[in-house]
Amino acid sequence: MSKFLGTGVALVTPFNSDLSIDHNALTDIVNYNIDNGTDYLVICGTTAESVTLTKQEKKDVIETISRASGGRVPLVLGIGGNNTALIIEEIESRDLSQIDAILSVSPYYSKPTQEGVYQHFKAISEASPIDIILYNVPGRTSKNVDVETTLRLANDFDNIIGVKEAGNNMAQYYELIKNKPEGFLVISGDDDLALGVTLAGGAGVISVIGQAFPKEFSDMIRLGLKGEAKAAYELHYKLMDVIGYIFEENNPAGIKAVFEALKLCSAKVKLPLVPASNELKAKINSFVSAF
Repeated sequence: MSKFLGTGVALVTPFNSDLSIDHNALTDIVNYNIDNGTDYLVICGTTAESVTLTKQEKKDVIETISRASGGRVPLVLGIGGNNTALIIEEIESRDLSQIDAILSVSPYYSKPTQEGVYQHFKAISEASPIDIILYNVPGRTSKNVDVETTLRLANDFDNIIGVKEAGNNMAQYYELIKNKPEGFLVISGDDDLALGVTLAGGAGVISVIGQAFPKEFSDMIRLGLKGEAKAAYELHYKLMDVIGYIFEENNPAGIKAVFEALKLCSAKVKLPLVPASNELKAKINSFVSAF
């Protein structure tokens, strides 16, 4: 059974009032997730505001999460971008001894052809000493990774073990699940579709909201993996409203507002992001207080 079957969470980076990293809060969030059933942790993904972290901050975040997790769950590190050479340089220079896999987003802004996407990930695969999970999020990259490209990579490179799909496109999920090679993981990156994808044969989710409600969300995915749809959907409907709330404005402002309501960290984000509006915070606070 794959170590990445179930619920992974894309961790936030908590900030102090001066926007330095709140390592105590980050440690608390790691423990909160592991203690409540999260299966693996994703470090320095989009939700971590990784594009606005310095190299030293990213190193410090990795060290804090590695130390706090203490080997209890697998760790996935986000290393991606649109400069293939720089990604390879980071892979070769980064201490990956505590990391189980890399999550690598498809190139954004540059809008390469599908052959360009393939060659990009081919180069990363050949440079990486550990497994790779592809990340397709066309809403952020402006370029979909077609099913044919993902399957070509899955079949050609043994260390490309899965894809996090976040295109909110069930037809693409179905096509990937139907045609993937045995053992290749199709992981939902859409919290609202995660249960449906899992019931259809997906490997679970890399979630945003799951880190705030880890017991309920991971229980939902475990039920989905067992095919227990009715019980799983009861949890889905319990969480459905807040899943919508956290993406109303921007990610991670929404999930950080949830954490603020849970008293786990502040709602501060770095520019160009701004904190959740008072109106959104009011809805989130009402949900959390009633949950």
